[in-house]
Amino acid sequence: MRLIIINANILNSDGELQLSRITVHNGIVESISVNGAGEAAAADPDTRIIDAGGKLVTPGFIDMHVHLREPGFEHKETIETGSRSAAKGGFTTIACMPNTRPVTDNPDTVKYVKQKADEAGLVNVLPYAAITKGELGRELTDFAALKEAGAIGFTDDGVGVQSAQMMKDAMKLAASLAMPVIAHCEDNSLVEGAPVAEGEFARRHGLKGIPNESEAIHVGRDILLAEATGVHYHVCHVSTEQSIRLIRQAKEIGINVTAEVCPHHLILADEDIPGLDANWKMNPPLRSRRDVEACIAALEDGTIDIIVTDHAPHSEEEKAKGMQLAPFGIVGFETAFPLLYTKFVAEGRWTLGMLVQRMTADPAKVFGLKAGRLAPGAPADLTIVDLQEERPVDPAAFASKGRNTPFAGWKLKGWPVATIVGGNLVWSEA
Repeated sequence: MRLIIINANILNSDGELQLSRITVHNGIVESISVNGAGEAAAADPDTRIIDAGGKLVTPGFIDMHVHLREPGFEHKETIETGSRSAAKGGFTTIACMPNTRPVTDNPDTVKYVKQKADEAGLVNVLPYAAITKGELGRELTDFAALKEAGAIGFTDDGVGVQSAQMMKDAMKLAASLAMPVIAHCEDNSLVEGAPVAEGEFARRHGLKGIPNESEAIHVGRDILLAEATGVHYHVCHVSTEQSIRLIRQAKEIGINVTAEVCPHHLILADEDIPGLDANWKMNPPLRSRRDVEACIAALEDGTIDIIVTDHAPHSEEEKAKGMQLAPFGIVGFETAFPLLYTKFVAEGRWTLGMLVQRMTADPAKVFGLKAGRLAPGAPADLTIVDLQEERPVDPAAFASKGRNTPFAGWKLKGWPVATIVGGNLVWSEA
């Protein structure tokens, strides 16, 4: 089967848009020709032609931190609905966290996730496995068996590993298998019962606050353990200036540490929270404007390597419990690119090439994936984006089961309009 995309605007090596024609054969990019406007070759029953109409065509977006909720929390999301939401957001590869029920801490559950993703037939789903059994922090999982089953890394995301010895043992074992450790950094002794960051919003509403050092303490500890063990250590959803300072220093002396940041921590601060609406409750919480600026600068200078969504769907009933009792988390697939394009590219702070790179080539590089490139011989995982389309965020139109977003009603530009995985059109706005 052959796919030809005509009138495709792609980013060339100089970061400039270039009208091109992309030919795909059997799921692989076969050729890219410049000035690919106009009619395609003669119609062929085994050839599909897509006219991109001058829209941007990029490598498919990659999201290395998502929650698909299945097994166990299917009322929030399923692997199928989450995959469809990812495709609608332009993502072609996603990596799902293990804090399901049962926890993804055994080979059978890893295989279940992969099977359900294959059945959905939408995007590439890469499962993480838990560091500790049940994510309880007491006993390591069988890393070798989990790797054999298809896990791509180890994390207890949702909770921090509280024991330094447990984390060091995990890093030693992961390093011996050439696998990464992905860390949710949070010292529980500093955060219990707190729903928002320590700051003016918490004081104004009489809420206990989560201090910045609760994240940074674990980042610093884990950097020292990564130095001792030689593991690839990846920091989840960085949100504080202190964490960034530690990561920057670690990179300067050659420790194998990488990091990620979410769109909401690049755009929103705790001072933006309008009231006790739990759609603004997430973990890590929204921090100060100073932390936001530190995150932006760190992404720009490469201290933070990649952008992720931390897509975390919850039911409306759960979020209606209010700021103190509702679960942490917001959805992110379908708003990520338009938010960042509108806020940073359209306003002139970032180049389009930088944003695309942080969502494609860079995550592929960090995790050693054969993805994130638009070049002959690369997998035909592609996203078509209309940079001119402007419309408000409408949670009722989400493909995700989750509607929990603080961005409802925001008018954004740069919406994905089609997603291709392995040469197959898996989602289209048309």
